[in-house]
Amino acid sequence: MLEQGMTRPDPFLARLADFRPRAPRHCRPISVLPQRIHLLGAGGAGVSGAARVLVAHGHVLSGHDRSESEHVKLLRSLGVEVEVSPQETARLPRDVQLVVRSAAISLQSPAVREAMERGIPVLKYSEALGRITPFGRTLGVAGTHGKTTTSWMLYHALRGLALSVSDGSLPQPGAIVGGVCRKVASNAAIHDDGGWFAVESCEYDRSFLNLSPHGSIVTNVEADHLDYFGDFEQIKSAFARFVERAPVNGLLVLGADVPRSVEQAARAPVWRMKRDFDVALLRERSGYFTFGMRGPGFEVGPVNLGVPGNFNALNAGCAIALAVGLVAREWKMDPNEAAFYAARGIEQYCGSQRRFESWGSHGGVEVVHDYAHHPTEVNVTLEAASRVFPGRKLHVLFQPHQHSRTARFLAEFADSLRRADRVVVADVYGARAHVDGENAAGASDLVDRLRAANVDAHCGGSGRSAVEALCEGLRGDCAVLVLGAGDIVDVRDDLILELARRRAA
Repeated sequence: MLEQGMTRPDPFLARLADFRPRAPRHCRPISVLPQRIHLLGAGGAGVSGAARVLVAHGHVLSGHDRSESEHVKLLRSLGVEVEVSPQETARLPRDVQLVVRSAAISLQSPAVREAMERGIPVLKYSEALGRITPFGRTLGVAGTHGKTTTSWMLYHALRGLALSVSDGSLPQPGAIVGGVCRKVASNAAIHDDGGWFAVESCEYDRSFLNLSPHGSIVTNVEADHLDYFGDFEQIKSAFARFVERAPVNGLLVLGADVPRSVEQAARAPVWRMKRDFDVALLRERSGYFTFGMRGPGFEVGPVNLGVPGNFNALNAGCAIALAVGLVAREWKMDPNEAAFYAARGIEQYCGSQRRFESWGSHGGVEVVHDYAHHPTEVNVTLEAASRVFPGRKLHVLFQPHQHSRTARFLAEFADSLRRADRVVVADVYGARAHVDGENAAGASDLVDRLRAANVDAHCGGSGRSAVEALCEGLRGDCAVLVLGAGDIVDVRDDLILELARRRAA
């Protein structure tokens, strides 16, 4: 057994720090999918990640998206021909054998209708993902919050374990995640044949029921996507069906607050936080935490996180638990040794795009963007920001995501945003909007709630006008949080330019 705090050999640390995932030399086409595939919504976070894996396995891809994006540019650099146009005007290539569509592409899409008329199979992204991920080696990461971060943490833990075996006999892991890892510089990592594969598993549309994970993590289960599920009971039922998919020889790791009804559906052994394993915060430095962890047969610490927020210690604990529980058993590795290497891997994780992502310091104003679009996420992001930027006033530009979600969580959003010194609410991003007049709310409704709670709140409009409204009230050294899962990310350049202009003035 390795002693805690023992110095690792330099070659291991060097391999761990050399973070340039490469495709294995002998990737074979995925047998359950045809060679020639066309992607609709090719620039989507999930579809583009799956495309990277398919290209590495020798499949020939083409695609369409409605707008240019970094994902589209990346696919083109891999040799994928992607047409960009607001409408799908081009016909499908003649030799296409399969069409994969993102959740944003409906069955009424001209390209989908053409495929059906030509007898070409059409799969939703979630259905294709279930075929791309390796059977018996897939590890699903689900939960209302924390899926992206925990998925990448799991990948890093598995990579630390793989690199600990000096002869390379433990295959490298892979991943498809809905956010770009800064260190990997991608939303996918290609695995060796036989390696574990971490997959972000989304509950919306019950997409995660297309996966067959050998092991799973459920970080938490809360009310969300009620426009689809209807009520919380249906959400719990969907998660119960997800955990049921892990086999009896697999492993299920649960956050402390996951409902008992979800755990009771499991066939695999269950490790629950605060019962079977636990995380203890040891110290904090400007919002970045160090923790220790104890689990079945192992103890590890200190573990130094490269991302802020005490909630990320819990995410990391879940990732370590699943990695140790599966790898130590399969490779007959001492659990303490496995936990040590998994923790060293996680320490290499420095965050994902749109997850507490720094946009730099501009004229004394620190700017951070986060994907937070649920009251719980907004709350923990503001708490983390108050620790990272102590003593600074927090100004928030928040873009609500969907009119229906804004209406259902109006009071909760107002309560979570009360942590801010000033809030500018941009126009609602209308993805899957259900504007029925009865179950819809807009920016002005949230501003009214905030003002009633004595919060300095303003309607910002969209785009440039929202940036101007935000900057109007900035005084002295402060921090700006740009929050939302919609297109609010596109204000980055305008915001930085406006901050530079005001500094010059």
